[in-house]
Amino acid sequence: MWKKERFILIFLAAAVIFSLVGCGSQSVASAQEQKKEDIIPVEVSKVVKGDVSAYFTGTASLEAENEARVVAKVGGVVEQIFVEEGEKVKTDQILAKLDDDRLALDLAEAEARLKQLDNEFQRNQELFQKSIISTDIFERIKSDFEMQKTKVEMARLMKNYTSIRAPFNGVIAERMIKVGNMVPQDQPCFRITDFDPLLAILHAPEKEMKKLQNRQQAILEVDALPMEKFTGKILRISPVVDSQTGTFKVTVAVSDPQGILKPGMFSRVRIVYDVHGDTLLLPKDAILTEGNESVVFLVKNNTVHRKVIETGYVNTTHTEVTSGLQEGDIVVQTGIGGLKDGSKVEILPTSRTP
Repeated sequence: MWKKERFILIFLAAAVIFSLVGCGSQSVASAQEQKKEDIIPVEVSKVVKGDVSAYFTGTASLEAENEARVVAKVGGVVEQIFVEEGEKVKTDQILAKLDDDRLALDLAEAEARLKQLDNEFQRNQELFQKSIISTDIFERIKSDFEMQKTKVEMARLMKNYTSIRAPFNGVIAERMIKVGNMVPQDQPCFRITDFDPLLAILHAPEKEMKKLQNRQQAILEVDALPMEKFTGKILRISPVVDSQTGTFKVTVAVSDPQGILKPGMFSRVRIVYDVHGDTLLLPKDAILTEGNESVVFLVKNNTVHRKVIETGYVNTTHTEVTSGLQEGDIVVQTGIGGLKDGSKVEILPTSRTP
């Protein structure tokens, strides 16, 4: 009996010891796990030096500087068409030809009459010099002769108008006539567009008027050509602010040596009006805005320190740091939301530090 009781006591004691050892091990594991959870994985970036620009942004559809509807200066039937839509043309190039039979006859008649009056004028000039005819008679004959010369020039001009010509260098954007059409005087026949330069017309808020000036550089992107960037410059600025919208017109001339831009394309325009060179730069998403303060988390020895900074110009990816940091400082870029001053961090290998 005594042996049985002794065995039970030894068993109970062993169970208590094992239970205490197990609890101790579990407590150590829990503490280690808790310590591991306090270390926050983050990606970091280094403060670097570079250039940052201040710019005004806007959108506009591209327009041609020169565009015209070419009209028929005389009426007639279209006999020939020499150009088609999309073709480049030069100033004074013949685009189409109207029939000129009637006008050719008018010119021939006027020239014949001029020849007759010329002979009469020459004969009477000799008589006038000999004082055989009066001054009034001679002046009337001379006037008729001069008037007929004008009629010949007019008849010749009207005949020339049967050749429809380009008013400037450009591209045929639209043809509005066909061979055989009866075209009345002043009817549009072609639309010509000059693609050089193309214009982006922006409407900027009046507060930007002091910043924008003629010949400032611009960068353009168009939806139709997403991988391309085009340069331009401010061509002119309207001195008048629209009282209804509070904006003023800014015209940007676009440089397109390859000729791939077309009127009507939708563009996004950035006009650079100032540049800060060799300044401190930090990725935009490394900065946390808290009220009126710009805050970063500076990393030293795997510990972060909350730091208030002052910022300047901002571009599409980076922010200028005017005070609070130095070149080479390491700050948290990804994972910033869950941090507080003194947090322990683990820097991930994907961080962008030189």
